[in-house]
Amino acid sequence: MNLIKSNRIESIDILRGVVMVIMALDHVRDYFHAEAFVSDPSNLETTTPILFFTRFITHYCAPIFIFLAGTSAYMYGRTRTKQELFTFLFTRGLWLLFVEIVIMGFLWWFDPAYSFINLQVIWAIGLCMILLSILIYLPKRLLLFIGLLLVFGHNLLDEFTMQGNSLGAIVWYILHQPNFITLGETRVVSFLYPILPWVGVISLGYCFGTYYGRDYDPSVRRKWLLRLGIGAIILFVVVRGINIYGNVAPWAVQKDEVYTFLSFMSITKYPPSLAFLLITLGPAFLFLYGIEKIKNKTTDFFLVFGRVPFFYYVLHVFIIHILAMIILELTGGNWRRLIITKDVLWNGDLAGYGYRLWVVYVIWIGVVLLLYPFCKKFMEYKIKNKTKWWLSYL
Repeated sequence: MNLIKSNRIESIDILRGVVMVIMALDHVRDYFHAEAFVSDPSNLETTTPILFFTRFITHYCAPIFIFLAGTSAYMYGRTRTKQELFTFLFTRGLWLLFVEIVIMGFLWWFDPAYSFINLQVIWAIGLCMILLSILIYLPKRLLLFIGLLLVFGHNLLDEFTMQGNSLGAIVWYILHQPNFITLGETRVVSFLYPILPWVGVISLGYCFGTYYGRDYDPSVRRKWLLRLGIGAIILFVVVRGINIYGNVAPWAVQKDEVYTFLSFMSITKYPPSLAFLLITLGPAFLFLYGIEKIKNKTTDFFLVFGRVPFFYYVLHVFIIHILAMIILELTGGNWRRLIITKDVLWNGDLAGYGYRLWVVYVIWIGVVLLLYPFCKKFMEYKIKNKTKWWLSYL
């Protein structure tokens, strides 16, 4: 597999590619697994260990992707002025907000009335980029402090909750409390990704970019990656073991050792708890440590997805949703069931729909292999036409 040369840092793109591939597993599960629309795979009362970890492994996607978005912002700004970086981050953030609401808002549900608008990870990245465009003017040490403060301290705000559709409540939903609002009788807006801790993550990712400076000693970088990775995992065990702070739901002894372990690993994603961020970013640092000197066909495969993550994200949701409709029709169902409106979700109309977990894994592999040649072609096009400004928004 011969890839066109690029000036991008391969280890970062490989990690991004791995999490993009894993992300597709979660979204295939969303559309294909039995009862996925009406049940929670993390619910210890109903889940199985393999279903639990099918969901758990996909927890790595959002924090790593947002963290690396900060790192990419730093590297983009190395050869540009602060004003140029500000303009790029601010405008790209606005573009991502549009994509989440208008484009992804349709692709997720195929509902032309937009009766359910679910503001997810693209929304969070967009807002984080807009805020980061301002934060980059701060001294690097102050930005690092703010990032650490938000990541380590935001769980102190867990007890503060609001209800209703007031302006103050909506702002709080955007910042820290996942919730939804109703707009009249026809539309629901869900704030699934409160951004306060994510701003901390993207800020730390921006500071992390220093390790990949052109003159930074690679041996020193690898030492820091190892320290950060091991340190984050140890701190996760300590925080989770103390069981007082760092996650909304404490773990508890269950019916057997396996389910007690699942309880220990059941961490809060919305918003991402301290425990959640430690156990997802820690292994990411170790991955970067281990992959830096490795190059083979496998790394080249993941590199493709890591270099065109936005293109892949939009395309994979469309493909998965269309494929779910086709398979439903071929298996005797009505494809229109998967035009998902607010009422379909609220009334549980998709109860009873879905397939066994092994089917999810087969379709996931098929989707990734199907997307690979399209992503490779687009990656090559981007590299050959890197002077075209609009490609940096894709």
